[in-house]
Amino acid sequence: MIFRLLISCMLFSLVFVNGPFAEFRAAISVQMITPDPLLPVSGGIGASIPTHTQKGDLTVRALVIEQGDVRVAIVSADLLGFPSILGDKVRDLVKGIPPENILIGVTHTHSAPDCYAFPSETGKVEADLDYINMVCQKMALAINDAIQNLQPASIKTATGKAQGKIAYNYYADELYDPRCLVLQCIDGQGNPIATLVNYATHPEVLGPHRGILSPDLCGPLYDRIAAQGGGTAIFMNSAQGGMVTADCRSADGEDIQTWDECIRIGNLLADEALRIVSGASVQKSPALLCKATTVTFQIESPIMQFILKNSPLNYQTNQDGSVSTQVNVVNLGDAQMLTIPGEALPNIGYYLRRNMHGKHNFLLGLTNDAFGYLLTKVDYDSFKKYEYITQTSLGEMAGEIFIEQSLKFINQCPKPEALKTN
Repeated sequence: MIFRLLISCMLFSLVFVNGPFAEFRAAISVQMITPDPLLPVSGGIGASIPTHTQKGDLTVRALVIEQGDVRVAIVSADLLGFPSILGDKVRDLVKGIPPENILIGVTHTHSAPDCYAFPSETGKVEADLDYINMVCQKMALAINDAIQNLQPASIKTATGKAQGKIAYNYYADELYDPRCLVLQCIDGQGNPIATLVNYATHPEVLGPHRGILSPDLCGPLYDRIAAQGGGTAIFMNSAQGGMVTADCRSADGEDIQTWDECIRIGNLLADEALRIVSGASVQKSPALLCKATTVTFQIESPIMQFILKNSPLNYQTNQDGSVSTQVNVVNLGDAQMLTIPGEALPNIGYYLRRNMHGKHNFLLGLTNDAFGYLLTKVDYDSFKKYEYITQTSLGEMAGEIFIEQSLKFINQCPKPEALKTN
């Protein structure tokens, strides 16, 4: 009898520690990455633009979540892009999380220094490599700091349409996803620790040509969420490619490229995110799962081939000239997350979400890599407006490969624990 009781207690202990009822913990940490003195900023391929002033601070934000023996870091930086060659440097500096469980994305602000180290047509590189190294160090510091401050937590997840004048598709007004997905981590007293906002838009109200270094609309979003009691905010972009951007149009159709407009849009998106998550139910013991796979793409674009070959970051390619990258699936409570290694067009985003298995399906764009635009083969080089995004994609089949491989991987992974049926 005593032996059976001991066995039962041991089994219960194993389930409690590693199963769906294990304690969930969370923490978030922020590090400043504003260059001093100011550096030129990059809005994409081509020469960087000198800056003369600053609006808001550039930051790295690391949200670490843990349940049982599974620990995951979701990281966002106020940068245009952050390739995996840099992400791996960060992972080497973090000992408390398996490298494959560290998901590194960017907000995609067009008013931050170049971290791709883009070469010019002559091969000249203007990126500040010391700054890039500092960003890697600060990113690892943020992750390690969050690990040290993990605390018991619960979560709320929600999906809803963000109302108001926030984003639109520059190529065709309404061809974008207005849904905002929100993950909120809450402490033992019911106060938000962190609010993760997942929404598709280019933070380019200011753009690179005004000589302003800035997190763009994301800075006011962070401040507004904190001021409204939502804890520390983190913004993860979504399927914003081709060309979902901030709706800063005036009544006469001209863009309002001011810091006040960044504040208007950032505050509105923050308010909408908090409204959307406010009525969500609390999940006190959310099960956490994180899986990683490798997806390989052929590089057909001459521009992308030139960048990979001539950047001083020493981008890694396979023997056949292809590139491989990490793609993650994360299950948390009733939510599922999928990382996208570039800027997927909205139709790809809609299709992926429709075929994912969460009640709330987060798409973490420009995460783990930044391989330009991901188009389907029927969109590739099909319209005059798509000329730029075609040139700055890996190739005609990149979108098709990503859809096929990521959905195959999703279907191999367990469904979110909260949605499983007996």
